Amino acid sequence: MPHDPQASPLPEHAPDAVLAAFRKSIDNIDAAIIHMLAERFRITQAVGEYKARATLPPADPEREARQIARLRKLSEDADLDPEFSEKFLRFIIDEVIRHHERAAAG
Repeated sequence: MPHDPQASPLPEHAPDAVLAAFRKSIDNIDAAIIHMLAERFRITQAVGEYKARATLPPADPEREARQIARLRKLSEDADLDPEFSEKFLRFIIDEVIRHHERAAAG
């Protein structure tokens, strides 16, 4: 049974199995996020190399705008703050563009 935060605190020596289970799940999710980001960057690196060979620009502002709008909608549907999602995606897109610029420069 979860610990009631309004009740008296748990003794310091008592392990909190509920908290440990939550933290294990968070750790697993964090690991999955890292692996997914690594895979995403492997793919976008290949895109950057392709764009460099095809002499395409490193950035595609129209696609970026579509992606941000699409992910904001997904965020709303998932009850996740769309502002946070947009900031997170913008951070990733900016990093991808830097990779593409490096690929274009040789």
